[in-house]
Amino acid sequence: MKSLWSDHEASAYKTDLGLRVYTSRLLGRDPSLVLHGGGNTSVKIREQNLVGESEEILYVKGSGWDLETIAEAGFAPVRMAHLLKLAKLQVLSDSQMVNELKTQMTKVSAPAPSVETILHASLPYKFVDHTHADAVISITNTANGWERIQEIYGDDVVIIPYVMPGFDLARVCAEKFAAEKSDRTIGMVLMNHGIFSFGETAQESYERMIALVDRAEVYLQKQNAWNIPYVTPKVEILERFVTAQLRAEVSQVAGFSVVLSSHTDEKSLAFAQREDVNMISQQGCATPDHVIRTKRLPLVGRDVNAYAESYRAYFAEEAPKSAQPVTILDPAPRVILDRQLGLVTIGKSAKDAAIVADIYEHTIEIIQRSQLLVGYQALPASDIFAVEYWELEQAKLKKGGSAPAFTGEIALVTGAASGIGKACVDSLLKRGAAVVGLDINPTIEKLYDRPDFVGITCDVSDEGAIAKALDQAVKAFGGLDILILNAGIFPSGCRIENLDTATWQKVMQINLEANLVLMRESYPLLKLAPNGGRVVAIGSKNVPAPGPAAAAYSASKAALTQLMRVAALEWSSDRIRINTLHPNAVFDTGIWTEEVLDSRAKHYGLTVAEYKTNNLLKVEVTSHHVAELASEMCGALFACTTAAQVPIDGGNDRVI
Repeated sequence: MKSLWSDHEASAYKTDLGLRVYTSRLLGRDPSLVLHGGGNTSVKIREQNLVGESEEILYVKGSGWDLETIAEAGFAPVRMAHLLKLAKLQVLSDSQMVNELKTQMTKVSAPAPSVETILHASLPYKFVDHTHADAVISITNTANGWERIQEIYGDDVVIIPYVMPGFDLARVCAEKFAAEKSDRTIGMVLMNHGIFSFGETAQESYERMIALVDRAEVYLQKQNAWNIPYVTPKVEILERFVTAQLRAEVSQVAGFSVVLSSHTDEKSLAFAQREDVNMISQQGCATPDHVIRTKRLPLVGRDVNAYAESYRAYFAEEAPKSAQPVTILDPAPRVILDRQLGLVTIGKSAKDAAIVADIYEHTIEIIQRSQLLVGYQALPASDIFAVEYWELEQAKLKKGGSAPAFTGEIALVTGAASGIGKACVDSLLKRGAAVVGLDINPTIEKLYDRPDFVGITCDVSDEGAIAKALDQAVKAFGGLDILILNAGIFPSGCRIENLDTATWQKVMQINLEANLVLMRESYPLLKLAPNGGRVVAIGSKNVPAPGPAAAAYSASKAALTQLMRVAALEWSSDRIRINTLHPNAVFDTGIWTEEVLDSRAKHYGLTVAEYKTNNLLKVEVTSHHVAELASEMCGALFACTTAAQVPIDGGNDRVI
C-alpha cells in the first residue's frame, strides 16, 4: 500500500481541520480501507468560545458522512473536557452516550458525532485515524489472529480484544491503551474490527496508517495468502424469470419490495461455486460495521423460506440473552450466493443493494485470504446478534420514517433519453424507484451516473434487442413492477392518398408492435411484482379526436389504446393494472421538431405561440406534467383504477 499524500494538494488546506479533511479523503479513496461510511477520523483543536474561554474541541467524523467525500461540515465538534469525564465512567448505555455527545456539541447544525467519539477523545494524540483495512481484518479473523498481529507489529501497536462498538469499547480502549502503550506505539488494532493510527500532524497519522496496513499486506504476501487463486467458474445463462421469482420470494419474506442485483463477474461466480462455500460463507461478517448492511449470514442457494426460518430460530435463541428488549428485523437475506446467479445482493433500494455488493465483494477477499492463511473465523453468533440488534439500531427502526412511494420497485421506461420519457425517468427516480431507461439514442447510457438507473441503447422495433434489454434490467435490479410505454414516432403530415406503405408500416412497428412485444415479454415479470404490476401507455389526443394528415400516427395510437383495453381485461386477475394517458401538444418532446410544429400550426391557421396554448385552459402542457401523472397512475392513488383513458391536454373541445 502506497501513501497518496501530496505536498501540492495539501498546501491548499491551511488549517488543522482542513488537513483533517484532506487526509480523510485520502483514506476514503481506497475501498480496501473504508467502505460506505465506514472508518473514522478526528482532530483535537483548541478554540476560544464566545465568553473568551479556551477549550479543547474534538472534531470527529459525523454520522452519515463518507470519508471519500467528507467536508469540514461533516465533522462534529464536541467538548473534550466532558468526553474525558465520560471515558472514566464504568457504565453508560449507548443511548445515554449519544445524548451526552449531543449536549456537548458546539454547533447545533453539525451532524451527530460518531459512536466512537469517546474512544477518539481518550487517545492522547492530536490526529486519530481509524479504518477497516481488508488486510488487517483478513489476519484478525483467524483462530490465531492475535498471535499473528503481535508477530507483525510487536510493540508498535496495542491490541484490543473484540468489544462491540459503543461506550464499552471506548472504556476498554482507554484503560488498556493507557496501560500498554509505549514510546514505540503508533497504532492500535481492534480484533475483528479494524486498526487505528495516530500522530501530531495529519500527514503523520495518515502515513502511519498506510505503513501499518502495508505491513499486513506484505505479511499476507509472504504467507502466500494475498493472491487469491480463482478456478474458472462455469457460466450458465438463466431465464430472467428465475431471478424475478427469487426477488418475489425475498420481498414476500421481507414484507416489502426489494431490489435484487445479480453479479456474475469471475470473482463472484468463482466464490459462489467453491466446493466449500457452504462452510466458509457461514462463519459471519468480516467486521461489526458490516453486520447492519449484510445481516448475519448469506443464503447459499435459493431457499428463501428456509433461510427465514433459520433466521427466526437464531433470533429466538439469541434474543433472550440480550440486555435490551429487541424487535425482530425482517428475516430476509441481504446476500445470496448461487452457483448460477453468482453474488446476489438485496436492499430496500438500488443504492442499498449496491452498498451490500461492495461490502460483500471485499468480504469475499477477506474470507479467502483468511482461508489461505489458516482459516476464516469471524465473531460468534452472540456478538453478531448484539450488533444487529444494537439498541441504537433498534431506536432507528422504531423511529422509522416514510420512504418514497416506489422504494424497492423497478420501472422500465421506453423513449427515455428525452421528452416525456426522460421526464418519466426523473419522476420515478424522485419517488424512489430503480429505473431502466431504453432509447435508440446511445446518450441514454450516460443519462445518469447513479446506482438506481441503468440506461440501455435499444431499438424497440427489434425483438431480440428488447429481450436483451429485459435481461439487463432483471440482472441489475431483479424484476419489473412498472412499465411506461412511451417510445414512438410522429411522421410528417401526410394525407392518406399520399401515404406510402413503408411509412405506415414503420409507424405501426414502433408505435404499436414494439409495445405488444414489450408487454408480452414483460408479462411474466409484472405478474411477480410484489405490489402488483402497472403499465401506463402514452397515447394521444388523436385517439378520441384525430386530425387530418396524421392517419398512420392516429391509427397506431388508437390500436395501442385498444391493446391496452384488452390487456386490462386479461391481466386484471394477475394484479396488473393498465392505464393510458392521452397528451396533446407536448412540445418539449422529440417528435415535435420545428418542421412538424410549423406544419401543424399553419394547418390550423395559428402562430406557433398560439398553437402551443391552443386549449380551453390556455396552458402549455409539458413533459413534466405528463410524467407526473404517469407516475401517479402507478401509485396508491390509482390503486383501484385500470383501463382508464385520461386526457392531459389543457382541455380540448373536440375530445370533450
